[in-house]
Amino acid sequence: MPGTPGPRRPGAIRTALLCAVTAAGLYGCSSPGEQETPSPPSPTGPSPSASPIARSPFTGLPARPAQVLAVKIDNVPAARPATGLGTADLVYVEQVEGGVTRLLAVYSAHLPERIGPVRSARESDLALLRPFGRPVLAYSGAQSALNPLLRAAPLYPVTESSTPAAFRRDPGRAAPHNLYLLPERALAAEPDAGRAKDIGFRFGSAPPDGRAVNVTTVRYPAARYTFTWSAPDRAWRVAMDGRTARSTDTGPLTPETVVIQYVTVRPSGFRDRFGSVSPYTETVGSGSALVLRDGRAHEARWNRPTADAGTAFTTPAGTPLNFARGQVWVVLAPR
Repeated sequence: MPGTPGPRRPGAIRTALLCAVTAAGLYGCSSPGEQETPSPPSPTGPSPSASPIARSPFTGLPARPAQVLAVKIDNVPAARPATGLGTADLVYVEQVEGGVTRLLAVYSAHLPERIGPVRSARESDLALLRPFGRPVLAYSGAQSALNPLLRAAPLYPVTESSTPAAFRRDPGRAAPHNLYLLPERALAAEPDAGRAKDIGFRFGSAPPDGRAVNVTTVRYPAARYTFTWSAPDRAWRVAMDGRTARSTDTGPLTPETVVIQYVTVRPSGFRDRFGSVSPYTETVGSGSALVLRDGRAHEARWNRPTADAGTAFTTPAGTPLNFARGQVWVVLAPR
């Protein structure tokens, strides 16, 4: 069944709410890479709390297994602020034409009422989404030459033309920044979409090393992201091009973990409608990364041997590098 709608709260408050004891012991707060203290055996047999703890492989937080929805979100200045972005489990930042960026937001545990503004897909999305199994990908369209690849990919494409009931236009915003997705309708249209699965992330205690850091900036040819540590939120506040990034429904964007993954960005074989060559972001392979969590920066390595494999993040010594539980941003930064 699809994820349930629900508001997202920043930092420690959000994590505390999601880590509360619910559903008669069905959930807990352990995550991949952490150990839970086992309960003593009951003389009358196993207790309900002895059952496996359901948790999201995307955030490490308690969550029922649910379908995966990926949405391409516009984030040029004219498209801001976004809607529904604070509720995403995972957000990828990708470079597109002109040196600006676009977001690929992934949802499973929770769904907002609407998401957007929705924009077009790119070739890089096909490889990026392979570890997710067969998710729904919602987007506004694509170059005609890319459509056969999207139809052949292991995903369920949802567009305004294929599933009009899942989209709404906002008359108060100018096109093309006015298309919004109704996520429950998108998932209902594709009931066989895959559920959340392991994509390589591990959650738990931070490594003992790392350096204290308050602000980190990532630059693209025509975009700039700044992540500022907020101790009250226990999370990183996001700024885009020098301005606080917000979601209209949940306020400032505050991921608990930010991964700056250094990748190769090269020209693809596709062009946009203005003739500009579309960049292709290579996410299969290996390289360096910087993981921001708990007010510290940790040097890391990333490795993804094949398109179907998840991405493993390790310390320079080769041990798994745990993320903080909560929303994760992966910034695919040019090497």
